[in-house]
Amino acid sequence: MSRSAWIVGTVLCATLVADLSRAQQPPSGGIYTCVDRNGRKLTADRPIPECLDREQRELSPMGTVRRQIGPSLTENERAAQEVQRRKEAEERARVVEERRRERVLTARYPDKATHDVERAAAIQLVDDVTATAEKRIAELKQQRKGFDTEMEFYKKDPNKAPMTLRRKIAENEDSIAEQQRFLAGQDQEKRRVHQRFDTELALLRKLWESRRAPALAPAATGAGELAAPAASR
Repeated sequence: MSRSAWIVGTVLCATLVADLSRAQQPPSGGIYTCVDRNGRKLTADRPIPECLDREQRELSPMGTVRRQIGPSLTENERAAQEVQRRKEAEERARVVEERRRERVLTARYPDKATHDVERAAAIQLVDDVTATAEKRIAELKQQRKGFDTEMEFYKKDPNKAPMTLRRKIAENEDSIAEQQRFLAGQDQEKRRVHQRFDTELALLRKLWESRRAPALAPAATGAGELAAPAASR
């Protein structure tokens, strides 16, 4: 055997021995420990399969706790956990949005007088639309009187009345009915407006009160501090 071949063989043999030595050594990571379902305390150099359904602790070589590993979840458990996370996220978003609306509401209505002014304006708008519809009904009824006067000539036999006249009377009746339905809708709209402002006012009263409470507390404290020296004199 040549000297060069002998050197190559020696290097390969040394490398193989080093690889085998490293393979037999435990991982350089931490030590895993847990108590299994039977109450046994287990220790290993890697996550313990018998404790996948429970918490494990990873210890450093010095014995201090590096981290805690939660139990591995089944697919159904992971799905349930994700649903719970979404619910919690939605609830947090709802609370944030609710607080934002409350800030906007109190900025828009700093006191009851401001709220009352806007309520009155909203109701007035409904009343103006209602008045327009009532005026239209009065006009249609006046128009109907003229048609009725024409129909007097055909009182004995209404079927002899001209088709155009009968069509105008039918259209007039339909228009009056439509305006009356619109008026009924405006009555409901007015109730909705009042209900909305009543709901807002109930919430605003609480918000106004909560804002006044912190301001009153220091004042009350200051009054107590002034009263104490007075009592000592």
